[in-house]
Amino acid sequence: MSELAADGIPVAVSLRVLKLSRQPYYRWRHQQVTTAELTEAYRANALLDAHRDDPEFGYRYLADEARDAGHAACDRTMWRVCSANGWWSAFGKKRGKNGKKPGPAVHDDLCTIIDEHGRERHRFEADRANQLWLTDITEHHTSEGKLYMCAVKDVFSNRIVGYAIDSRMKSRLAVAAIDDAVARRGGPRAVAGCVVHSDRGSQFRSRKFQQVLRRYGLVGSMGRVGAAGDNAAMESFFAVLQKNVLDRGRWDTRARLRTSIVHWVERTYHRKRRQRRLGKLTPVEYELVHHKAVALAA
Repeated sequence: MSELAADGIPVAVSLRVLKLSRQPYYRWRHQQVTTAELTEAYRANALLDAHRDDPEFGYRYLADEARDAGHAACDRTMWRVCSANGWWSAFGKKRGKNGKKPGPAVHDDLCTIIDEHGRERHRFEADRANQLWLTDITEHHTSEGKLYMCAVKDVFSNRIVGYAIDSRMKSRLAVAAIDDAVARRGGPRAVAGCVVHSDRGSQFRSRKFQQVLRRYGLVGSMGRVGAAGDNAAMESFFAVLQKNVLDRGRWDTRARLRTSIVHWVERTYHRKRRQRRLGKLTPVEYELVHHKAVALAA
């Protein structure tokens, strides 16, 4: 309209030809992006951020995340935005040919080697503490619902150097486990350069997890899709946990199961369970012996 008016064609004539009313046009000129449209855009950005961080979430969980970020709306409105943009749960049913495949690795696999037969396999070895960590997530049912645990294991001593337990499997569960591991192992300076190996779970591919790795100077490593052997050393710990704690009875509450897991890890696994790979020492004993040897050598 402005260009036509500059050429000498009155706005009223242009509006008459285009069959537009003057009042809506001048209202649009005054505010070309309405408050409702701006609110909708901010809401969509919040939902997209939540979807990228936790691709397995359905629209209800995404709506909760958006509300926590300060963008209130009813579930139906949130569903409409998610539906229009195709932000479906990665675990939901397939939707024609648009079903999402497992996401690409965000890190190279730093634990793979080629053996003498030319076959690719994984080697989880470390010569010192805080050289190689493994991390993964397990779950178990209770009468109140599922309980999730993300654990971080130091390959050097098989010690669980950090863990987080929650009722929801979100990216911040993995972030909390890394925060706990760094705090327990002496802070960022002590762990800088440590390799953190995981599978391709959405929690480990999330932006929040990548940010926490960069913040502490950790190096990410990631296995293949659907290959449990790529993180076998971590899976072995969860198998022991399953046998000694999770499968020993029915769990009425999440709090009771959480207490049992922490008690078993800190009291039994770390301080009583001797391991052949460690020379029949417990993880705590192995680290103490190693630290004494290093101190004497110095």
